[in-house]
Amino acid sequence: MDDQTDGQNRFMIRPRSRIAPALPDLQRRSLARTLAENDDVTVFVDGTAIKLPDEAKDAVVDLLQRLAAGDSVTVSSVAETLTTSQAAEAAGISHTYLRNLTDAGVIPVEYRGTHRRISRDAIDAWLAAQKKSEAGAP
Repeated sequence: MDDQTDGQNRFMIRPRSRIAPALPDLQRRSLARTLAENDDVTVFVDGTAIKLPDEAKDAVVDLLQRLAAGDSVTVSSVAETLTTSQAAEAAGISHTYLRNLTDAGVIPVEYRGTHRRISRDAIDAWLAAQKKSEAGAP
């Protein structure tokens, strides 16, 4: 899916998070053995070897190690989380009202240190609930 804007060119809309289920035991063991025996990580895209920057390589290896350990893995982008300012603007509400909604548990929030981060999905769900509520009002 190509990047799109929300119509006002403020936020990029990207595909939602992707979940990779835990691998079957045979594949999990094979991946764990391969990771343990090799330091070289080569990524191929359409048959072409790509050298990843160290940060990207570390992220890919971490993902593979988690799958090798038998974990399901969710991959998402930092772009899918919004600051309170971005979330308030996306929802068309004030920052104060948004903070009150997160404090009340109406909109889920994650904390990165002392900073609140709100998923775009949470804002979209809240907006959909608001529209549904308004549609049902006399």
